[in-house]
Formats: sequence, C-alpha cells, structure tokens
Amino acid sequence: MSGSSVTIIPFLQKVLDVILNPLITLLFALAFLYFAYGIIRFLSASGDDKSGKRIEARNSILWGIVGMVIMFSVYGIINFVLGTFGIGPNDVETNIIPIIQR
Repeated sequence: MSGSSVTIIPFLQKVLDVILNPLITLLFALAFLYFAYGIIRFLSASGDDKSGKRIEARNSILWGIVGMVIMFSVYGIINFVLGTFGIGPNDVETNIIPIIQR
C-alpha cells in the first residue's frame, strides 16, 4: 500500500463527533439535573435542621457539582489532546469520497 494515505484523523473526528461529544453532553446534563434536584430537596427540607434530609440534599448538590467539574475537565482534556496532535474541530470534511488510485 505505498500509494495510499490512510490517516486516523477522520476516524478520531467521527468518534469525537458521534460518540464522545454527545456522551459528555448527556453526562453533564445528568450531573446538572442531580445538582438541581439536590437544591430542590435542600430548600424543601429547610425546617428540618436535625434530620438527615438536609445532609442528603447537601451531598446531592456536592456530587452534582463534582460531576459537572469532571465532565468539564474531560471535555477540556480531550480538546487539549486533539489540539496537541493538530486535530481541530473542523479539520476533517465529513463527506469524504474515497478515490482509488491505479
């Protein structure tokens, strides 16, 4: 295969566009919903200072924030690695027509 120029860049771009970006977005949204759920639980248990409901709600808020920070970090690390290798978000055409050389 001396005449072919097969690169992994289009494959990585497809994986990023089709799998990783939607997955990161979904997990970030789930962490945000868990955070919002914790806030609602915290506010609804405002009179129960001695009960464990407030502590559980505070833990939900904390873990929601941790989840969002992790997803934001994963997104940043992926973009950093891709930028290190020179792969930008629009470097690859999505409609590539393979050409067979004779």
